[in-house]
Amino acid sequence: MSHTTRGDFALNTRLLRITAMAAVIGGLSTVAAYVLLDLIRLFTNLFFFQTLSVADRSPATNTLGPWVIVVPVIGGLIVGVMARYGSDKIRGHGIPEAIEAILFGKSKMSPKVALLKPISSGIVIGSGGPFGAEGPIIMTGGAIGSLLAQYFHLTAGERKALLVAGATAGMTAVFGTPVAAVLLAVELLLFELRPRSLLPVAVSCAVAGFARPLLMGSGPLFPLQTAVPGPIVLVFCVAAGLACGVLSMILSTSLYKVEDLFGKLPLHWMWWPAIGGLVVGLGGFVEPRALGVGYDVIGDLLNNRLALGVVLALLGVKAVIWVIALGSGTSGGVLAPLLMMGAGLGVALGHLLPVGDPLLWPLVCMAATLGGVMRAPLMATVFAFGLTHDSNALLPLLTTSAVAYGFTVLTMRRSILTEKIARRGYHIYREYGVDPLERHSVEEVMTRDVKTIDAMMPLDEALASYFGPGQVHRAFPVIREGVLIGMVDRAVLAAFGAANLSVCVGEVCERATPSVSLGENCRSVATRMARLQVERLPVVRNSQSWELVGIVARSDLIKPSLAHFDEEEKRERMRGLPWQVEL
Repeated sequence: MSHTTRGDFALNTRLLRITAMAAVIGGLSTVAAYVLLDLIRLFTNLFFFQTLSVADRSPATNTLGPWVIVVPVIGGLIVGVMARYGSDKIRGHGIPEAIEAILFGKSKMSPKVALLKPISSGIVIGSGGPFGAEGPIIMTGGAIGSLLAQYFHLTAGERKALLVAGATAGMTAVFGTPVAAVLLAVELLLFELRPRSLLPVAVSCAVAGFARPLLMGSGPLFPLQTAVPGPIVLVFCVAAGLACGVLSMILSTSLYKVEDLFGKLPLHWMWWPAIGGLVVGLGGFVEPRALGVGYDVIGDLLNNRLALGVVLALLGVKAVIWVIALGSGTSGGVLAPLLMMGAGLGVALGHLLPVGDPLLWPLVCMAATLGGVMRAPLMATVFAFGLTHDSNALLPLLTTSAVAYGFTVLTMRRSILTEKIARRGYHIYREYGVDPLERHSVEEVMTRDVKTIDAMMPLDEALASYFGPGQVHRAFPVIREGVLIGMVDRAVLAAFGAANLSVCVGEVCERATPSVSLGENCRSVATRMARLQVERLPVVRNSQSWELVGIVARSDLIKPSLAHFDEEEKRERMRGLPWQVEL
């Protein structure tokens, strides 16, 4: 077969249409992010300052005294009622729910989620919940993409691309980090790397990135500039990465132990967020800066403006109230809290590590904690760069995030994202690569020496010769002068032959017989066989000539998997070396 007939990617004639829709979704998700942030500010002012305003005020500056304990309880009660009588899909931090919809719900989301998720998250965070806006906007943006795809009757694969495009555009709008949002899609949400999904996501994030300054300002969220790191910093980056890996493991395992404890309570889950809110209120009374999103606190930590004692108290309180509040099933995101806790750990480590810029350790630990908990080291690295624009820190960021990621992969079966889905009865395997069936064309595995039946052969002769005691195959292709006429099996011949055994085989065949063209990959052939419930398909040179060139059976489709086994499992020695080491 000519090398010019196969390309790098599967041809998708609808790609431009889907990408144009993704651009629209990017704009809509940016507006949704703006509305969500305003809702958080509105409820923050309402709960803590008793004013109707969208001014950006920290709940830490409230003057409620002990009454601050009650505020998160009220928020939890409201959201519990919304979840029970509105939609329970608003519970949780958004990303697991988006993954579940993608993998097990054909990327379908409801209008209720698009409406109730930002409102519930605004109430929870505005009443002091220790969460970020990114999880809710990922869910809301994803719902916008899914609803638009459903309106235009797109396929599940196309819905997935638009759902993820909306989710990542929302993250871009909140943080101003479009490249990190694309990497979030690649590492966590898409479960594939194809033009049909990557291009819509990239365009949607680009639109959100350009639209963000029109509504929310421009520039990095936490501008920072650290010194160029020396080679010795590598060793301490490894140590910091291990510390962040341990923190990631503690946070992840603690969260689901708390969730298990809530599950044992003799109360309906509607009341759990109020109980979590009580713990948040107590923590906020002890350490007010642990309340709410805390972007101002993250900025102070990154710039090392807080005393060590304050940082340790903040880190401890934030971790406890975040774990308990999230375990209660309330609505809120995980990125901002992880950034704060990671940066707090970095400030503490900065007092112990003897080398490097003191501002470097909060930054790298912030990224490594995020990468370890979510198991997305590339996203975490680029995310931290996007938040600060600190190019000097890129190598330490990559090193520390990779070490934390490796630690959690080796010590934990599942992440904070997939554990929740596993508890609902679904297992997610996050390793993926190019499918061996997609790497090989049918031409490479088909049988070329095909046993055929001539179209002019009488039915009785065909039954005796091909379907007698020595029958080799269940069905055979029928040809006339080398051109495929159709496929026949014993049942077809017997049904027609009951009336007239002298009828020719060609008279019972139809050109509508399913076939395969040269150049198709084995994945599309396997899918067609499963859909048609057949074991063999004839291979024709092209759909115009119908010249039979081979036949492909289900057993042939095993061959690419055998090649994959050789690549992954078969160990080979290099010839000529006197000694070699087995690993």
